[in-house]
Amino acid sequence: MIRFRDRGARGRHQGAQIDARHSFSFADYNDPKHMGFRALRVLNEDRVVPGAGLPEHGHEDMEIVTIVLKGAIEHRDNLGNSAIIRAGEVQRMSAGTGIRHSERNPSADERTHLLQIWIIPSETGGPPSYEQKSFANDGANNRWITIASGDGRDGSLTLRQDAVMDVARVDDGETLTRSLDPARGYWVHVVAGIVSLNGTEMREGDGAAITSEDRLWIEAETDAEVLLIDLP
Repeated sequence: MIRFRDRGARGRHQGAQIDARHSFSFADYNDPKHMGFRALRVLNEDRVVPGAGLPEHGHEDMEIVTIVLKGAIEHRDNLGNSAIIRAGEVQRMSAGTGIRHSERNPSADERTHLLQIWIIPSETGGPPSYEQKSFANDGANNRWITIASGDGRDGSLTLRQDAVMDVARVDDGETLTRSLDPARGYWVHVVAGIVSLNGTEMREGDGAAITSEDRLWIEAETDAEVLLIDLP
């Protein structure tokens, strides 16, 4: 079964500094029908104006993955980590027993465009930790690249959950297929472009929850990028 989530139906916070779209309930956006999908709790698409961001705030018991699509985001936390995550890079922050951090767009003239994904860990507690890696040049288009996983496979960032995040850049007219485990759940998010997912058109910002399926195929109708999250 595939349930599609139209990009226009997402929640939205449109402020002077951040324009955010929420696939699931978040902050002031509360939709009881969209509280998450399995261990996936948050999928936000944010655009941040130059110099803006979020002041120091705290998290507990959450795996937070940030994918920078354009521009950069500056991260500082109470563990002493200070870094700039640029387009093509991915950050993983395990909140564990508690972490405080701030995020801001360090540019004077370029907006930042990013995805932030929150995964509920398999166990609560544990020490907070931080990890960052570039996937900008990881091979050719038209294949899946694992950016985060529970076992750190293929050099991916490590999650405290039996989940896998893959991305694929697909050339116009190309098709990607994937075998699925019907006992697991899968969330597809179209990062850019237009694709057909098992015969249904999806555009940038659209999402889909997949359950009880054994195969998916994605055909690019334009150059496109797709995020696939495999969940227990």
